[in-house]
Amino acid sequence: MSTIDLGSLGVDCGAHLLLDRTLSRLAPGQKVEVSGTDVNLGFHLPVWARSRGHRFVSGPPPTIVRGDVDSNRLSGAIRAGVTSDVVDQAPASWGLAARGALVETGGPPLVGADLNERDVVWSEVAPRLYAQAAAGQWDPATAIDWTPPGLPAEIEAAVVQTMTYLIENEQAALTVPARFLGRIHPHFREVVGFLATQVADEARHVEVFTRRAGLCGHLLGVSGAGGRASLQTLVDEPEWSNASFLLSVLGEGSFLSLLSFLQRHAPDPVTARVAQLAQVDEARHVSFALGHLGEFVTHRPVGRDRLRAALERRHDALVSTSGLSAAVHDSLVVLAAGSWDPAAIGIGWEAVQDLQRDMDEGRRRRLVRLGFTETQAEEMSALHTKNFM
Repeated sequence: MSTIDLGSLGVDCGAHLLLDRTLSRLAPGQKVEVSGTDVNLGFHLPVWARSRGHRFVSGPPPTIVRGDVDSNRLSGAIRAGVTSDVVDQAPASWGLAARGALVETGGPPLVGADLNERDVVWSEVAPRLYAQAAAGQWDPATAIDWTPPGLPAEIEAAVVQTMTYLIENEQAALTVPARFLGRIHPHFREVVGFLATQVADEARHVEVFTRRAGLCGHLLGVSGAGGRASLQTLVDEPEWSNASFLLSVLGEGSFLSLLSFLQRHAPDPVTARVAQLAQVDEARHVSFALGHLGEFVTHRPVGRDRLRAALERRHDALVSTSGLSAAVHDSLVVLAAGSWDPAAIGIGWEAVQDLQRDMDEGRRRRLVRLGFTETQAEEMSALHTKNFM
């Protein structure tokens, strides 16, 4: 027979913690004699015991008989998987419980988290890339020297137009993962965490591109109708895997080439720095999408057909649009040329053609990594939007 002295502590003032601790060490059916001087102990103790699934025996001394495990307040509770691994499908009944937690019955189901299957959302690279992303967050105020560069007006105008284009595209790249965050079951917390860092990355890119555009007091450039139409198809894509494919594998993959181009041909250190920092972030986004989609198509081979169909639908929706704005294309030529000498403009023009070829080669490499044939990759890359993203 166990005993416990609660002293002057009341059940309503913390004594329940001592009782729980003592009873947890007993087997069902074993008893503990309770003593204490709190004036309400005789009223509170039997109520508390019954609420916990134990049996109360009036004294003297009052005694509590430990209840059967199946009769306590966690009757029917189950584990939400295990902390170190993910399940094939996370049920809505787990709600917002932490992975591995003991889920008490009776709570509300999680509504709206329809992306709850491992094959659809999980990637083995998610924990590593989330850790990299968390460690790689940078502060625009300290990571970049914002000294105005004092460029010739026409060169500065080309930078401003390019930044205007980048802002618009990064706003779409922010919106797409943000739309899916609430739909992914929190059991897959590393994926949710990574997408949260992706949203933060894109918000930071919008900030630095906006700041660079206005660094010398210029108004923003042109927002092309064709470019906005292209980006809207990304925002409208309802399927998570398709959206990840179109945005990150094809779009952000192409942007890796563009940001590298801008870093090489930047007319000033600020432009080069913002391009460099953004490129590091975008490379992470592309790596995650390739990892996630690589596992998706491995488990569901029909997934390749779905990805290709999404690309074809987007191409058909944009076939009548103009693609990349002439203002953006010409600004890239000017930046690569570095001057208005005819020979330099010719070099700049060819550099932009090389950029587009590099984008195409990169897209084809990534498509082959996802299991498409070389021929399929070539055909699919050609269907990608001329707006780059």
